[in-house]
Amino acid sequence: MILETICVGSMEVNCYVLAEKENSQAIIIDPGAQGRKIQKVLDKFKLKPAFIINTHGHFDHIGADNEFGVPIYVHKADAALLKDAILNMSGLFALPYTVNSKINILEDNQVVELGNLRLKVAHLPGHTQGGIGLILEKPLGGIVFTGDTLFCNGIGRSDLAGGSQELLAKSIRERLFILPDATKIYPGHGPSSTIGQEKRNNLI
Repeated sequence: MILETICVGSMEVNCYVLAEKENSQAIIIDPGAQGRKIQKVLDKFKLKPAFIINTHGHFDHIGADNEFGVPIYVHKADAALLKDAILNMSGLFALPYTVNSKINILEDNQVVELGNLRLKVAHLPGHTQGGIGLILEKPLGGIVFTGDTLFCNGIGRSDLAGGSQELLAKSIRERLFILPDATKIYPGHGPSSTIGQEKRNNLI
């Protein structure tokens, strides 16, 4: 399996490229900026993007969605953010940006598959109303992409529009901390960690 982390944009978002093997199709998670930088990783492994998954709809995670000509997957509660520069905050902090690509809606517990790759959606409201985690079930387990919900020794902001500290803590405790301690987390910003480490050290 190929799993590459690419740090993109001024807010240093972790974009992830996931594929079964070289010369295959790939899933791009949170291409927040610098489409050319992401494309170089795709070219390195001779990968063709199949679709994009946004863990939530803030502009720093969606800023290169239009650059790959593939469908976008996002939770239904954050779909409006992709079409509204004020809601995704690009209109407040940067150049107004909206997604032109086809948008597909995700639901809690939905399974997204590409070849032998299998990701299960976990709805994690709190940072945004439609934030999600992606639990990798195949070809191997023990990995979860947590977006801006759970970081290494930190949690996401809840003071932005649609955010809730109470919901964020509930999402982490009830949807992420139930995963095995050895599960590796790949967050939206910063270094990776494990569920066990965050249960011990993260003050929620």
